[in-house]
Amino acid sequence: MGTITFDGVSHAFGERTVLRGINLTLTEHRIGIVGANGSGKSTLARMINGLVVPREGTVTVDGLDVARRGKDVRRRVGFVFTNPDNQIVMPTVQEDVAFTLRRRGLTSEQIAERTATTLERFGLTAHAEHPAHRLSGGQKQLLALAAVLVSEPAIVVADEPTTLLDARNARRISELLETLAQQVVMVTHHLELLERFDRVIVIDEGEVVADAHPSKALSAYRTLVS
Repeated sequence: MGTITFDGVSHAFGERTVLRGINLTLTEHRIGIVGANGSGKSTLARMINGLVVPREGTVTVDGLDVARRGKDVRRRVGFVFTNPDNQIVMPTVQEDVAFTLRRRGLTSEQIAERTATTLERFGLTAHAEHPAHRLSGGQKQLLALAAVLVSEPAIVVADEPTTLLDARNARRISELLETLAQQVVMVTHHLELLERFDRVIVIDEGEVVADAHPSKALSAYRTLVS
């Protein structure tokens, strides 16, 4: 597994402080992050692949500073957004999955082969030529995940990937994330999805208030919000 380190990390948007003095070392296979809306959990997750750069402190991924080596970090860290429409960029399903590979120095044959394999893995082969934005919500999130994983990142960060889905599709996406060989960091409000994770971190008002095995951390979070 990779090593993700937050060293004295604080951040603010304008005058609103969203993270304060975060010190974490993440090495587990599956890590969950929970917190109330506005707690800073999504900002924390976005720092892992350099979508947000800390105002104070450093975030490193396997020794790579996200502020200085953002391009290299993003080759190692794939990011799945809450709303898949925010990351679907090409007209068709097949083109969207292939798009990620265009800057990797692969031949057209290699791109076609990896794209076809990934579409089959996620049950999207029959939709290969379909307009990407006309898929169902669950299919769009599968496409978003496929487009991230086709590049074979070492780490996958998913920011509330099941929030916009019904229960059936939420469970499907969650089960897929659970089976990945990659290190997974998932932000979610669906606490039951984290019960089999290795570690859960609770963020409240920009600070880590619990960091433990899911049973302990989720109990602390339920107490906090009640």
